[in-house]
Amino acid sequence: MFKNYKNFIQDFDTALKLIFENQKKYIHCKKGCTGCCTKGDYPFSQTEFAYLTQGFVNLDNDKKQIVQKNIKELLEQKSKSKGKRFEHKCPFLIENECCVYEYRGIICRTFGVCYYDDKEGYVRLPDCVFDGLNYSKYYDKKNNILKIKDVPMVNLRIDRILNSQLAKKYNIECGEIRPMLDWING
Repeated sequence: MFKNYKNFIQDFDTALKLIFENQKKYIHCKKGCTGCCTKGDYPFSQTEFAYLTQGFVNLDNDKKQIVQKNIKELLEQKSKSKGKRFEHKCPFLIENECCVYEYRGIICRTFGVCYYDDKEGYVRLPDCVFDGLNYSKYYDKKNNILKIKDVPMVNLRIDRILNSQLAKKYNIECGEIRPMLDWING
């Protein structure tokens, strides 16, 4: 079922690796750094969420129970958010590691790098810039200016990626894009 999607992800990761390599002087991401995984709403397409679910199915029972507990707590918290955008820790983050890393979504794969959003007309920065991490030495917060010349000119928005030439090459049908918890909550 996921053969084309896996091939697409493999090629996408190869291209993304080049972007991260090109930007490495600005990026401080490393194993155990989970800032991107602790505050977001994590948009996933229908296909991505189905793939993520496969990763969950493959977990051992102890990790499944932890994820299920995390999800239950998050859904309770979300019900109290009164329709506002609900940002939260990813339920698949266990002891500062993603337990479904190989199955993670595009939003997770692109976290940490800046890029030019041609749809919105500005450079999108990772949130960790405000925590003194990625790109922070080159970002003028007062004037909202990123002082680098080599911003990746590829748009890494999930909707752009899932409608890209690469996605078309693999005949990827992404379906609707929603926050992760909306998929979980049905």
